[in-house]
Amino acid sequence: MGAKAKSIILLVCCILLCQIVGISSAALSNVSDRSWFYELNKPTWNPPGYLFAPVWTVLYLLMGISLWLILRATAVQKQKINALILFSVQLFLNFLWSILFFRFQLIVVAFADIILLDFLVIATMLSFYNIKKLAAWLLLPYLLWIVFASYLNYTIWVLN
Repeated sequence: MGAKAKSIILLVCCILLCQIVGISSAALSNVSDRSWFYELNKPTWNPPGYLFAPVWTVLYLLMGISLWLILRATAVQKQKINALILFSVQLFLNFLWSILFFRFQLIVVAFADIILLDFLVIATMLSFYNIKKLAAWLLLPYLLWIVFASYLNYTIWVLN
């Protein structure tokens, strides 16, 4: 198998990894039964439910491409490993948030999780920037969305 084919396979695997994290989190979150969520007081600027799946699909796609760029980049091994650890930890916190918020209805704990996630995504972006600038920039829409989600999580907590 040639280098180009291996690179394409790696790209597909990176994208699938990120998408599977999102799909698994949604499945374990019991998002189909959101009756308690509909009863919560929410701000008027709360996005409609149909918006979340397409937004997250695109964000996970960008995350997968970003990961692929880092895996393919030539960098000091220790620097690369640290970047991949940060990426993995933030991806786990991302996975955990929906479960905490929707399945267990732990709004405050989910808020703590997403605040930590915000900082870890920033750390990941900085780490990626030192290896491959494009990889860091691809995470910017993700960071903006989770900062917005953090504020939404906080607002729902305060309103309830």
